[in-house]
Amino acid sequence: MILQKQNLRFRGKTLRFLVTFCSCTGFLLLGYDQGLMSTIVGADNRFGKDFNHPNSDVQGLLSSVYDLGCCLGSAMCYFVGEKAGRRWMMLTGGSTMIIGTIILATSFTRGQFYAGRIITGIGNGFNSSTIPVYQAECALAGNRGRMLTYQAVVTIAGVIIAYWVGYGTSFTDSPVQWRFPCSLQGLFALALVIELLTGILPETPRWLVTKKRYNEAQEVLAAILDEDLDSDIVLQEVQDIKTTVDNEAVGGEFRFGELFEISNGNLRRLILSCGIMIMQQFTGSNMINYYAPIVYQNTMNLTRNTSLILGGCCEIVYLIGAFIPVWTIDKYGRRTMLFISSAGLTVCFIAVSGLLSQERYATSVAASCFVFLYQLFMGVGWLNVWFFPAELNGTRLRSRVQAIASFVNWLSVFAVVQITPKAIDNIGWKTFVIFAILNFTWIPIVYCFYPETKGLELEDIDHLFDRGGFTGGVFTTRGHPIRPGERKKDIEAKGFADEKDHVSYAE
Repeated sequence: MILQKQNLRFRGKTLRFLVTFCSCTGFLLLGYDQGLMSTIVGADNRFGKDFNHPNSDVQGLLSSVYDLGCCLGSAMCYFVGEKAGRRWMMLTGGSTMIIGTIILATSFTRGQFYAGRIITGIGNGFNSSTIPVYQAECALAGNRGRMLTYQAVVTIAGVIIAYWVGYGTSFTDSPVQWRFPCSLQGLFALALVIELLTGILPETPRWLVTKKRYNEAQEVLAAILDEDLDSDIVLQEVQDIKTTVDNEAVGGEFRFGELFEISNGNLRRLILSCGIMIMQQFTGSNMINYYAPIVYQNTMNLTRNTSLILGGCCEIVYLIGAFIPVWTIDKYGRRTMLFISSAGLTVCFIAVSGLLSQERYATSVAASCFVFLYQLFMGVGWLNVWFFPAELNGTRLRSRVQAIASFVNWLSVFAVVQITPKAIDNIGWKTFVIFAILNFTWIPIVYCFYPETKGLELEDIDHLFDRGGFTGGVFTTRGHPIRPGERKKDIEAKGFADEKDHVSYAE
C-alpha cells in the first residue's frame, strides 16, 4: 500500500519543511476543535434551541465529552501506535476525524452530537499522541524546539479560526449557526489525510531501525540531511540509533512493567511526562480557550456580542505569544521560558481576581486586559510542552509514553472543562485565585525536576538522569544533568567516534 514504501522525492530543508507542515496541519485541527464550542454554547442561539437550551452542566459535557474521546484515542495509540508506525497513526487519526465531523454536522439529537464529539476526539487522540513523536524524530537537535513550537503556533491559529468563524455565524438564526463551524474541521482533517496519501512523507528513521529496516532508515536519514547515502554522517547516525535501539532491546520484547522501573529512570520519565501535561492544563488556559465568552459574560457582566469579540481578540494575542518561542526556545531553553511563563500567569490571575472582586464595570474592563496579558505569557512557555514526553524518553518508550501523557492531558482537559462552568457559576472571580496559586506552584517543580533538553540529541536522552538522586541530578546541576554533544557511554566504549569529533544530522 502507499504508506508501506518510502517515496523520497524531496530532500534536505524541503523534506523537513514538509514534515513540519504535515505536523502543523494536525495541530491546526487540534486547535480548531479546542475553540469550536466556545462560540456555540452559552447563549440563546439556534444551537441552544436545537438542543433544548442546555444548562451549565450539559454545556460542560457537550464540550468535554470530546476530551474523553481524545483519552480513548490516546489509549488506543498506546497499544497499536508502535506497531503501526507514525504515518499510519496520523492517517487513521485524520480519517477518524472526518467520520466524526460528518456525524456532528448532521446531528439532530444530543446523543448524535455526543457521538460525533467522541469520534472526533478519538481521531485527535491518535494525532496528539503521534505527531509530536513524528516531528521530534525527524527534526534536527539544533532547531528541534523551533520546529515543535510551530505546532503550538498553528494550534492557536486553529483556535482563532474557530472563534471568528463562530462569531460570524452567530448572527444567523438558522442551523448554519452551529452546523457550519462543526463541518469546517472536516476540511483540515481531509488536508491531513491527503498530505499523507501523497506518499512524499517518510517514516521516521528511528521507527524504521526498531523494525530492523536499516536500509530504509539510511535512505530517510540521507534525505533529511541531504547527504549521500554512504556518507560518514549518515552511516554514523544510523549506527548510533541502532546501538541505542539494540541496548534498549536487551531485555527482550517490551513489557508494560518497564514503564515503572526505577533503576533506569523509566518511572521518573513517565511521571515527568504526565506531570507536565497536568500542569499545563491546570494553568487555567482551557478555562479561557473553551469558555472565554462565558467568562467575560458571567464574571465581567459584558454583553454576548462584546464577549465574543473579546474572546476572538484574546486568542489573537495568544497567537502573538505563541510566536515568541520560535526565536527564543532554542536560544534560552525550555526551562527559562516556563519560568517566565509561570511567573507571568500568576501575576495576571492575581490581578484579574482582585479587579473582579470589586464588581464594577471599570475594573471588569481592566481585568479583561490582564486576561489578554495572561494569553501572551501562556504562549511564551506552557503552550509548548506537548513535545516534552518525546524529548524525555528513549526510542523504546517514546511513542508509548507520549500516548500515556496524551491520555493524561486529555483527562485533565476534561476535568478543567467540566469544572469551569460550575466554578464560574458558584464562586465567580475566586476561580482565578485557584489557578494563580497553581501557576506559582509549578515554578519550583520545574526547577527541581525538569531537565533542560535544548540541543540534546534524542540518543543522549538515556543519560539524562544518570546522576541519580531524588531529582535525578536536575537540582544540583541547575537543570543541566547532561550537556549537548555528550554521547552515550556504550557508543564511546565501542569506539564508534570521539565525542568532540562526532558530527550528526541532529547537531
